[in-house]
Amino acid sequence: MGEKILITSALPYANGPLHIGHMVEYIQTDAYARALKMAGKEVLYLCADDTHGTPIEVNAAKQNKTPEQFIKEWFKKHKTELESYFIELDSFYTTHSKESKYFTELIFNRLKEKNLIYTKDIELMYCEHDKRFLPDRFVKGTCPKCKVKDQYGDICESCGTTYNPVDLIDGYCVLCNNKPAKKKSNHYFFRLSKFSKKLDNYIKNNKKLQPEIKNQILNWIKSGLNDWNISRDSPYFGFNIPGEKDKYFYVWLDAPVGYISSLANYLKGDLAKAEKHWNESKITHVIGKDIIYFHLLFWPAVLMGSGFQTPDNVVVHGFLNVNKEKMSKSRGTFFTAEDFRKIAEPEFLRYYLTANLTHSMTDIDLDVENFKARINNELVANIANFVYRTLSFTNKNFGSKLSEIKDKKLIEAIIKKSKEVIEAYTSFDYRKAVSLILEISSMGNKYFQDNEPWELIKTDKEKTHRVLTDCVNIVKILIILVKPILPKFSEEIEKQLKVKEQNFSDLDKKLENHKIGEAKIILKKIEELKLDLPEKKIAEEPFAKLNLKVAKIVKVSNHSKADKLLVVNIDMGSEKRQIVAGLKPYYENPQVLVGKYIVVVSNLEHANLRGEASEGMMLAAETKDGKIVRVVEAPKSKPGDQVYIDGISIGKETINFDEFMKNKIYVENNKVLSNGNQLQTAKEKLKSEIKEGKVR
Repeated sequence: MGEKILITSALPYANGPLHIGHMVEYIQTDAYARALKMAGKEVLYLCADDTHGTPIEVNAAKQNKTPEQFIKEWFKKHKTELESYFIELDSFYTTHSKESKYFTELIFNRLKEKNLIYTKDIELMYCEHDKRFLPDRFVKGTCPKCKVKDQYGDICESCGTTYNPVDLIDGYCVLCNNKPAKKKSNHYFFRLSKFSKKLDNYIKNNKKLQPEIKNQILNWIKSGLNDWNISRDSPYFGFNIPGEKDKYFYVWLDAPVGYISSLANYLKGDLAKAEKHWNESKITHVIGKDIIYFHLLFWPAVLMGSGFQTPDNVVVHGFLNVNKEKMSKSRGTFFTAEDFRKIAEPEFLRYYLTANLTHSMTDIDLDVENFKARINNELVANIANFVYRTLSFTNKNFGSKLSEIKDKKLIEAIIKKSKEVIEAYTSFDYRKAVSLILEISSMGNKYFQDNEPWELIKTDKEKTHRVLTDCVNIVKILIILVKPILPKFSEEIEKQLKVKEQNFSDLDKKLENHKIGEAKIILKKIEELKLDLPEKKIAEEPFAKLNLKVAKIVKVSNHSKADKLLVVNIDMGSEKRQIVAGLKPYYENPQVLVGKYIVVVSNLEHANLRGEASEGMMLAAETKDGKIVRVVEAPKSKPGDQVYIDGISIGKETINFDEFMKNKIYVENNKVLSNGNQLQTAKEKLKSEIKEGKVR
């Protein structure tokens, strides 16, 4: 089948439940692994619970459990949650395993043989109250560089600086809040400093790494790498260093080894085969931006030094915020994966997250209103509704039987666009993939509507039959393309189509003279999303009061009582409206507006302008000198599509003109913006032919 590919997600810590922030990574990785498998690649998706460290030992004791009992319970819960979100791992294992112990000791011994391990006495934080040395995460204090308070003893979450716990300003023990003393202890170190040149070449020559990540890592290398302390004092839960009684491997040495041991688990414990398979594979790690240092400096150096294959790619994503707030229990914005799936379908979260994920480490915002709008307007109304109306019409009018394809050019155009979707998946640009899928679904909806099969069947049943056969083929293509994101939905529609499990190789296979099954509604609109959130600051954002929709101009007439006004009839998809607009002086021939897809403030209170009803307002951009005015267009969208800004909710209440004017919408470099954020629909980001100016 060609080259072997190993894909991993970062290991969840066996110390608490998975939350929706974790799901960003697992969904991102799962979609990638599924897409590659659908393309016929030899892929294994691996992960494991990260089970070692002081927090495990401390929290197990608090619950009167052994660490082994404690991690076993979390393993079961994590596995259940991953399966609930349709995360299809080839191996989900644990770092507390004989395979992990074997490979950790193997790597350590190989490094030691090459004189890449040494010992020395160091000064550590010691808590006299708790009678224990304090590892990095059990000391907090002020960052010595940026002076931000309450940072852990290994890395500042604010500025990214790494340091030793003793470097913290005003350090304190997180167990008892007392100030720790400094005490010497003998520890093992890995000569990370010896790998500066190799790591520099590794990062510079890797064309797959995100540019912003490469620059960050190269700057760290340039500023000098310190040797790495790879041991910890007892009490500690982990693997003893060979020959030592009270010294353990630091969790960040044995945790990434969990990727290899998970592979060994897949290979039924064959250690030699696992090492061989690893070294013959292209390896992709998917991680959050908080663990870049470990995965792109420490881990590759350890692999280089011990004769193991280094990662081919490390994909870094940002954090998940909720309503523009950092996920936090104290702020009421923390939701476990279990909490969330009790109020919304797991595939809804899969869709929303992938629709916002690109190949960058930009944070994602889960805005509750935006989540609901995108699920209802895109996933349900656009994709799922097209699927159901097509199959149910075929059931009802043609005894579930298909004819032959009518519009071969349409199907060919869709298959061509499908290839772009696959390219987007394999380059981690899921936002683009979703946008293209929505375009294809819109093409199917438009074809269905334009042919009006409910009317056509009265005069030409054979033609109608072929039109529906085209639509069913578009459905088949759609469910193949959404499968990496919506595996359960795709599986259910495959059953309704009565086809085998579909892969990308099936995209261009015609479905003709075939009998489908009974259509059933799989996904339904969200009526209410009951998340117990605190009052959101976002409500203060003026844009959050707007409800902007795409509309098509169907007719333009002169106002009978006003020289500068036009009476514009629009189609908003679910309704028709009339708007009075002061555009006549700016269009020599106003009829050029007919057919344009424009943006309307749909929740503006209705008015009577010189005897004509105006049921909303069109957005128009004007140059700074006010001489040129042009309507804001959304040419790739369709009537009724929501116009929004990522992370800002949609207005529910009717607003007046003064409330609208509190918004500063403008054009900069042809982009339509509000507070630096570009307005968009699910299919496009809004632009204007005017380069600079304001929007009114």
